[in-house]
Amino acid sequence: MKNLLTIIIFISVVFSTKVDASKPNIILILADDMGPGEPSHAGGLIPTPALDRMAKEGMMFTDAHTTSSVCTPTRYGILTGRYNWRSRLKSGVLFNPTDKALMDPERLNMANFLQGSGYHTACIGKWHLGADWEKLPKNANADKSKRGASWQVDYSKPFRNGPVDVGFDEAFFILSSLDMAPYVYLKNDRAMVIPTVNKGFPHNEYNKYQRIGAAAADFEASDCLADWASESRDYIKSRAMDKKKPFFLYLPLTSPHTPITPGPKFKGKYPQYSWYADFMAETDWVVAQVLEQLKQSSVDDNTLVIFTSDNGFAPYVKIPKMINAGYRPSGAWRGAKATIYEGGHRVPFLVRWPGQVKAGSKCDVTICTTDFFATFAELLGMEDQIPDNAAEDSFSFLSSLKGSRERIRPFTIHHSISGVFAIRRGDWKLILNKGSGGGWGGAWEKTRTTAKLVQLYNLKDDPGETMNLEEVHPDVVKELVDELAKAFRDGRTTPGEKQSNEGWPYRDGTILAKFPQLKEK
Repeated sequence: MKNLLTIIIFISVVFSTKVDASKPNIILILADDMGPGEPSHAGGLIPTPALDRMAKEGMMFTDAHTTSSVCTPTRYGILTGRYNWRSRLKSGVLFNPTDKALMDPERLNMANFLQGSGYHTACIGKWHLGADWEKLPKNANADKSKRGASWQVDYSKPFRNGPVDVGFDEAFFILSSLDMAPYVYLKNDRAMVIPTVNKGFPHNEYNKYQRIGAAAADFEASDCLADWASESRDYIKSRAMDKKKPFFLYLPLTSPHTPITPGPKFKGKYPQYSWYADFMAETDWVVAQVLEQLKQSSVDDNTLVIFTSDNGFAPYVKIPKMINAGYRPSGAWRGAKATIYEGGHRVPFLVRWPGQVKAGSKCDVTICTTDFFATFAELLGMEDQIPDNAAEDSFSFLSSLKGSRERIRPFTIHHSISGVFAIRRGDWKLILNKGSGGGWGGAWEKTRTTAKLVQLYNLKDDPGETMNLEEVHPDVVKELVDELAKAFRDGRTTPGEKQSNEGWPYRDGTILAKFPQLKEK
């Protein structure tokens, strides 16, 4: 109730003031599983003219990171400004529609902060933060082919704690990824159609694996990107007519995450490579559609557009022709999605804001996707309105957008799919793991690591994370462990009163035996 009271007080204070029509519109486009080396301006094989345009007309951040190397936790960090491991989700992702929603409607987050600041807010795309559905009675479905988790919820009833309960005025989305049932469009707080059939979609042309589950009869994964583009254009058109109320559009795409399902206009565009190449082209096309609509609606000059990804390239996507042709989704960095290595959480990051962000500029300041909350708050001159129990790990990069090269974060903490931690300060990166980096290895992970207990790398000298310096710099190891321990205990990394985590973040007994400062006391 304390958090709910904070939100009520915040909104009442904000709405007691006059809405400033000069506030910029904000669009945050989030790709799904796109590595830092995939856009063509970063060395990718497939032309990405819209992303290249954003880089040419705006700023490219070269040291941008997510909090986690997988979907759900990163999305939590984006909206809350809080490290994902402070939540109840300590590893993995939400998978089934029966999983409890991760977002707390009583916690102030970026969406309801902007909503309370006079913005109209919308979510279009992939949610993957869960929703609380009403469940059907046990064995309510007599059809034995419809007994999985996706058939256990009542799609005729509204759900709770989805986008419209945590700060979005409207939402058009799917619950999770396109390889996680249900396969049905959701609008605001309910399914648009009640699923009646089982469906799944092939992983790609090399792997026909499908996750079968509840689906609307007419739902096709290959339609989604076009639908996200169309809905986004309609939203921009409608909101541009309101000259007094700015808008915030959160556009988390379903691509290039598996299943690789390019739409009919794009499938076969690059037959020399793969469906994945087609899918990358269609992803870029969605960005182009957004930019085109901004211009047509005459709001281009007053709209801040950000493009990034929720984590790095998925190593289970088999693209042998592209790899043989020199495609390097992670660029020069080691690893990929799910791991704690740089390729897991280092992502493309572009900012376009005509007249405000210098065209063709680059910034090497380290930023994180938890930083949106604080950045937007400072942009609105409302950084002092964030209470102590919100945005605990969010640092504003507004100064970076204005050309400053000063460091904004004391350090950044990263997290793998299995819960492995890393802490990065300046050029130093400490990984609390001696093995695979806490993700998927196999043929993708060719580098072999020799470590007694942890891995310490100097990214300036060794961007590929190949030379472990744990025994050479034990003083640095201790300093970083101490900072990580303090971040655990304080419940925050920004200045302010100590906060609590939802359960202790760390349980690795081997590491705790060596570093007892990380233990729960």
